[in-house]
Amino acid sequence: MKPYQELVILGFLKEGPKHGYQIKKLLKNVLGVFTSFDTTSIYYPLKNLEEKGYLKKEIFLQETRPQKYIYKITPRGEGYLSKLLVENFFSLHRPFVNVDLSLYFLPYIDREVFLHKTKVRIKALERVKTWLKKRIENFDFKDKPHRKKILEHNLKLVIAEIEFTKELLSSFSNS
Repeated sequence: MKPYQELVILGFLKEGPKHGYQIKKLLKNVLGVFTSFDTTSIYYPLKNLEEKGYLKKEIFLQETRPQKYIYKITPRGEGYLSKLLVENFFSLHRPFVNVDLSLYFLPYIDREVFLHKTKVRIKALERVKTWLKKRIENFDFKDKPHRKKILEHNLKLVIAEIEFTKELLSSFSNS
């Protein structure tokens, strides 16, 4: 399991106990606003974290509903979460931008296809920029102002990508 998955799951459990489906929904509906995150399977990472002693699972019974497991972070898990947060914050891994792969093999793509798809990419990035600006304007950050910084960071990255892509298009349009 990747450390960022552990960080996210333990972070959500630090906010309070949750069952697996709640965590999966948070990954998609809350964290999905701020970043892309794979939500394919939540129960395997939960099992791994439980085996390491970072969380515990309790049975939750309701009269008319099937039993559910509620997950809670343990003191050991809180210590590990703190460690992961510090490591992640100071990690300087180079970001992976999928367009770099295409640029590496650029000589193998038809020039007209490249020019057309680059224009389409710019339009898509402009839509993302507009969406991010609206999210920043309309999001309620009162109790969590740090989340605004995530969207502002993403907006700056998108703006930089738009500028780069326009320069790329210009350099190949003129050649």
